[in-house]
Amino acid sequence: MAVFVALGAFLMTLAGGWTAQRVTDRRHLVLGLAGGLMLGVVGLDLLPEALHAAGREVFGVPAALLLFVAGFLVAHLVERLLAARQASHGADENNGRAPEVGLTAAAAMVGHSFMDGVAIGAAFQVGGGMGTAVALAVIAHDFADGFNTYTITSLYGNARRKAIAMLVADAAAPVAGAASTAFLTIPEALLGGYLGFFGGVLLYLAAAEILPEAHHEHPAPATLLCTVAGAAFIWLVVGLAA
Repeated sequence: MAVFVALGAFLMTLAGGWTAQRVTDRRHLVLGLAGGLMLGVVGLDLLPEALHAAGREVFGVPAALLLFVAGFLVAHLVERLLAARQASHGADENNGRAPEVGLTAAAAMVGHSFMDGVAIGAAFQVGGGMGTAVALAVIAHDFADGFNTYTITSLYGNARRKAIAMLVADAAAPVAGAASTAFLTIPEALLGGYLGFFGGVLLYLAAAEILPEAHHEHPAPATLLCTVAGAAFIWLVVGLAA
């Protein structure tokens, strides 16, 4: 049952990526929306869940928040190292952005989607009602995951085929995650730490890369409205799933 429900997440993820491809003539709006979706996912979904799951504090600070900051700093460090390496080889296309950063970020999205599938499977082990509630929440926000996966990959100058490959991997990940729950159980504290770290990575990409790029050539009010709409959409999804 969990795997069957996860197929809905598969289709919704593909739908999000397809939408991101079809609106390339409004790239600034796509990026603005992606930034808002990522901000909403981090602040309204990932961090609250991470704080609840991780539980314990380290020197007076919740472990999830420490890992959140670590994720932000690691994303910044990786991007700077890859950008410096690219510059040393004389590559100046993609505005100095290293394609490897896009692939790494998309791979993190795939990992997150796998964990979404694990959450579906674990919830169905608790009970049918819990499984249905979690599945609806995952399916609803997987549209944003697919949208963001394709957008991040292509933003850093990767070829369209690579962006599509990462999108398909992201779509398949929840199905694999749901199937894996027949063989494994992830400790809640470990899951909370992962969510905190991943939230920091996403926030860095949204605040330092996607939103500045969205407003660079088209500082239009419509772009800002798309960003607000993206965050509001995640708020709606979280509220309906509560």
